[in-house]
Amino acid sequence: MQEHLQWLIKYLLEENEAYRDISMPQQEEECFRLYRSLVNVREPKPVSDAFLYHEKAVLEAIKHQKGIVTIAQMQAYDKNLYLWKGDITRIQADAIVNAANAQLLGCFQPCHGCIDNAIHTFAGIELRQECAAIMRKQRQEEPVGKAKITKGYHLPATYVLHTVGPIVYGHVTDTQKQQLAACYRSCLSLAQQYHLTSIAFCCISTGVFHFPNDEAAAIAIHTVKTYLQETNYEMKVIFNVFKDEDERIYQTYLQH
Repeated sequence: MQEHLQWLIKYLLEENEAYRDISMPQQEEECFRLYRSLVNVREPKPVSDAFLYHEKAVLEAIKHQKGIVTIAQMQAYDKNLYLWKGDITRIQADAIVNAANAQLLGCFQPCHGCIDNAIHTFAGIELRQECAAIMRKQRQEEPVGKAKITKGYHLPATYVLHTVGPIVYGHVTDTQKQQLAACYRSCLSLAQQYHLTSIAFCCISTGVFHFPNDEAAAIAIHTVKTYLQETNYEMKVIFNVFKDEDERIYQTYLQH
């Protein structure tokens, strides 16, 4: 894999005059970190077929190294509701949900720990290009509570649903609660339009958007249950968490 990584790094460094003093790392882990940093900050623009060939070799290898997780390996609650703690980019489902920002282009901070960064990194460079095409057509920022669909590229998931959650400053307002519920409904509705039968939700708006974890989980579960009951649509819904705290919260709500 290191040869593929070094080829990609060389390509990305040669694209930008500002990178001319950056030297090639010797260790594979350092190579991947530099590669990830370079693709994280790169504006959406075309790449060569050769780039896509080497990118595929790297990302497919990483996908299998990390291991693909299926619904059969997850804890089931109720009918069609599942909980799994771990890296959302490992989940094999018809769609995973990305907690996006209003620009919808992914995270530009090198190696940032957010889900937006992880999804764009491990899907590959074409995801940002597809998102940019959506935004050029839309000609405005993505509103809170809506959803867009793209391909999953090198992720185990077939599609990615991108939704922008509310940002909380201090006390959570009723409007923000309604906006968060709208994120879940929009994703479920879009999944149904595309005849998808499995979807994995991250904890939308928690973390850097500061929605309280407990309230966010209650809204997520209530909204999903209500949607499935009202539409009678057969869909397996995974609540994907990354922290022990969120796992405990979801377990409590799902058991009642």
